Amino acid sequence: MATTKHHDLFMQNHAILVVDDDPAVRNSLKFSLEIEGFDVRVYPGGGELLTDTDLPNQGCLIIDYKMPDMNGLELLKKLRDLRILIPAIIITSHPNSNLRARAAAAGVSIIEKPFAGNALLDELRDIFARQPSLG
Repeated sequence: MATTKHHDLFMQNHAILVVDDDPAVRNSLKFSLEIEGFDVRVYPGGGELLTDTDLPNQGCLIIDYKMPDMNGLELLKKLRDLRILIPAIIITSHPNSNLRARAAAAGVSIIEKPFAGNALLDELRDIFARQPSLG
């Protein structure tokens, strides 16, 4: 049981910030990631995330690419300009090669919707394995 306790502590020490304009996607990601033990915050758009004055310095962003106020890469650039450097994953349907190249240049992964298997969870675990533990 010690490994489970360590696993739970590890997951809770890493916040996931989900930015998606679709409430069904936001809520399902929040639900499924919290079941996995993550601390999840949700935002309906980039503007709401940018106005949050209590953003963590560790964790991961999951950002929908297609949103009405700004696309996911535009949001990521604004965050980087504000020196918010936590890792990010872009989620989108049918990414083209141009988007994949721009995401790679920004240093972020793209996970295609609908999510296949454990692709998103595996990517999150890889990202968190590279971050120092807060506990």
